Amino acid sequence: MVEDARFEDGDALPLNLHALDKDDLQIISALVQDAVFPATEMRWDRTARRFAILINRFRWEHQATTAPERVQAVLVVSDVVKVASLGIDRNDKDLILSMLAISFTPGDDGTGRLEVTLAGDGALAVDIEALDVTLKDVTRAYVAPSRKVPQHP
Repeated sequence: MVEDARFEDGDALPLNLHALDKDDLQIISALVQDAVFPATEMRWDRTARRFAILINRFRWEHQATTAPERVQAVLVVSDVVKVASLGIDRNDKDLILSMLAISFTPGDDGTGRLEVTLAGDGALAVDIEALDVTLKDVTRAYVAPSRKVPQHP
């Protein structure tokens, strides 16, 4: 006997999302809210025009009755022209950053600026030629070390 697939069957599958417009980016922004990452896990490849961050994101899409989960994911921005940071000490090898949101301000002819807002008044500004952002889970989910869902005042 063959059974139909159920919604729960896809529960453990990794995310692999691609944003090409502001609506898509809002979804990725919601999924990376409260992601944490060491400042050393940001890379800008000028030759490939790509900016990437290896993050430990909270699995907002997985509100199970078990302990809260995180998963390592790669956030990649393509067609990057310039990257700048504010309020981040790039020399602090132990600095852990917390992502709050990603927003996009359009410029001329499809260009624009992605702004990654970080907790503690930090921010990243990524100037791009076209909106092209990918979020891909790269590990299995694991129990969040705090065993708590992030809270916001």
